[in-house]
Formats: sequence, C-alpha cells, structure tokens
Amino acid sequence: MNIPSLHHYFLQSNGISTDTRKIFKGCLFFALKGENFNGNLFAQEALDKGALKVVVDEAAFHKSNGETILVENVLLALQQLASFHKNYLGLPIISLTGSNGKTTSKELINAVLSQKYNTVATEGNLNNHIGVPLTLLKMNKQTEIGIVEMGANHLGEIKLLSEIAQPEYGYITNFGKAHLEGFGSLEGVVQGKTELYQYLKKHNKKVFVNANDPKQMANSEDIDRITFGTEDSDFNIELLDSSHHLLVSFSGTKIQSNLVGAYNFANLSAAIAIGAYFKVSVEKIKAGIEAYVPANNRSQLITQGSNSILMDAYNANPTSMLAALENFKQTKGENKILFLGDMFELGKDAEKEHQNIVDFLLENPFGKVYLVGSNFFKTSNIASHIKAFETFEDLKKELVTENHKHATILIKGSRGMALERILDVIQVYWK
Repeated sequence: MNIPSLHHYFLQSNGISTDTRKIFKGCLFFALKGENFNGNLFAQEALDKGALKVVVDEAAFHKSNGETILVENVLLALQQLASFHKNYLGLPIISLTGSNGKTTSKELINAVLSQKYNTVATEGNLNNHIGVPLTLLKMNKQTEIGIVEMGANHLGEIKLLSEIAQPEYGYITNFGKAHLEGFGSLEGVVQGKTELYQYLKKHNKKVFVNANDPKQMANSEDIDRITFGTEDSDFNIELLDSSHHLLVSFSGTKIQSNLVGAYNFANLSAAIAIGAYFKVSVEKIKAGIEAYVPANNRSQLITQGSNSILMDAYNANPTSMLAALENFKQTKGENKILFLGDMFELGKDAEKEHQNIVDFLLENPFGKVYLVGSNFFKTSNIASHIKAFETFEDLKKELVTENHKHATILIKGSRGMALERILDVIQVYWK
C-alpha cells in the first residue's frame, strides 16, 4: 500500500498504537519488529481489542478482508507516514538535540510557546526512530507548532530523524561526553549532533544558536541562524542569580525560574529566545518559564527534614557530571554531601572518565562523598571522606548507620543507577 492511501486510513483512525497492551478503540496498530519480538504475531489480538486496522509486513498475517494493511516494512511505513503527515499539516517543526539538557530545553520551549500557540511536543524521552514518528502523528490541524526532541548514540541517527521530522528550525543544546561508546569520541559526538545543522543548511532552514557557546557558533557559521545570550546576539538574556533558583533578565523583565544550577541558564535562554522569535510577549514568556516545575529527577530541589537535596539523577555523563559538581561548589551550605552513581555508555573511556571525576573530587573537597557503581568502585579514591560502593545495596547498608542533618546534598548518576532510591533511605533513617 502506498503512503497517501495509508494516510487516508490514519485520518479515519483515533491514533497510533505499537503495543497491544495499549490498544484503544479505533486505533491504527503498527506491528513493529525488534530483536526479541515480532508485532505481526499480535495482529489478531490488536483487532480483537478494537484496532481499526493493523499494519503488517509478513504476508502470513495479512487478511484479505481488509482488516490488515500489508507493507514491505512496518517501521519504514510508520516513518514515511509521519513525514507525509507533517507535510500534509504544513506546520513548522522545531527539532532539538544535544548531549545534555535536551528534555529540559524541550519542556521549557513548550512551556513558553504554548502560552500563545497550540503546540505538540515530544512526550517524555520518545526521541528515537520510533518516538519521533509517533510525536509527529500526534499533531493535527489544530496544532500550530511542533517541538521534536531527537536523541542519538550513533552516527547517522540524527540525520535519519531530521529526514523524518523535516524541521524548519533546529537547536543543539551542547556537545558533551555522552554516548562515547557509540560515537567513539567527543569528535564523533560533534559529528553526530551536527547532522541536524547539515540538514538545516541543505534545506535553507534556520537554527537557534547559543552565542555563549563557541563550538555551536563555529559549527553553525554558514547557516541562517538566530543567536541568543550576549549583548551582540539577536536576543540578549542576562543571568542575575544562580545561587538558588535561576533568576534571569530579558527585555527589562526579571524572570524567576524553578530551575537550579547555572548549567540550566542556556536551557532557559533558548526557551526565552525562541519564544521571542515567535512573537510571544515578554509577559507570556515570563508566565511560561515561571510556571514550569522540573520533574522526573531533573534538577529538582527537594527538602527532607533539615536536609536540602538537589536531585539530578535522571541521567549523567562526564560533561554533565562536572557541570553539576562545578555548580555544587558555588552552592551555599556548610555540610555538603555528594552521592554520585556510575556514568553509562562510555565504552573504552569508562575507567578514565570515572577516575577523572574522582580526581576532581580530590582537588575540590566537598565534605562526604558516596560513590556507587562498579566503575566508581574500581577507581583510586585516596581520601578518607570518599567512600565507594559496588552496589546500591552496599551503599544502603552504610546509609542506615548514619544520620546527617542540615546537609546540602547532590544526587547525580545515570538513569540505570536509579539513585532516587537514596531519598527513600535517608527519609527513613536521616531524621
């Protein structure tokens, strides 16, 4: 079946499903395949649960009665349908990628633009070759601007996602030591992320660039760009205070965010600049920023008893870890405690990068430091205030014997470490 015909059925449906556990009446079910599953096997189940039609790519599961739609490749059909739908709607897409801050930037941009426009933005971290098409297919004729987050851990992925989303605007948060296992090096990260720039340049589109980031400025020199962050840029945003929640100034107006950490200034600035470019009033930009409250363990400030906790444990890589530590150095507090978990997907650089963090801790004493994970456990931490634990259970055994009060605490680690569990422990034992 061709894509225009598939799109006709999509418009008749109530939306897309790729999981038979989440079937809803009138949906169009795409029988995707993976290493350990074959959606074709669940075609009949999807129909029984109320799917309007099922898209399959194995003839054995195709029904001649019209209940199924046979295509060569279900994933490719989903991606092509999403691109076709985007062009059918004719709405502008803002795509963003980067090593750190993608999701926070996306949420902030959406918080600002939704003050004036009907927006649809990537939900959660559905930012891959399946998530991007699903985001595009959530948009409809009422949608005025789409905001699409794009993630990658290998070369070529951002190129593919750009070709699917076909954005009119792009933004790269930064280049950092993330997914080194897949990209091979920091140079590989830069090459992979700038695939978005290459798409925008090729198609004569625009890019938003942080003028305070020399690497972004250098890599976007020959693209039509809108700059922000300095007096010489298109949109000048000033950081007034980063000792607690970030306070910034734009166009003579003070904006008090709910974000902590100076590293979030670029995320805030991007949202303000993009809002201003799209003619959102300063008053509405301020309202959008001030209404946004971080969640999901991203730069959350939490109070437990007498302790103040900066929860930043959604993810971590060497660049974001050092940024968090540099910021924590500036944070006020006499009794500072660090909980740092392993950083994942570093490949051959894992040992070196974890030791680099420990070396930084040795040069910049913070008080008590708890390291957890097999990589940190292997490091040389020659200091009495630094303790390393191979597993979370080992750390927990230590924590239940202690009781810290009036402490300022940072919790930072990769998602797989699930360091938010520390909150449950200290809530019970640190009273």
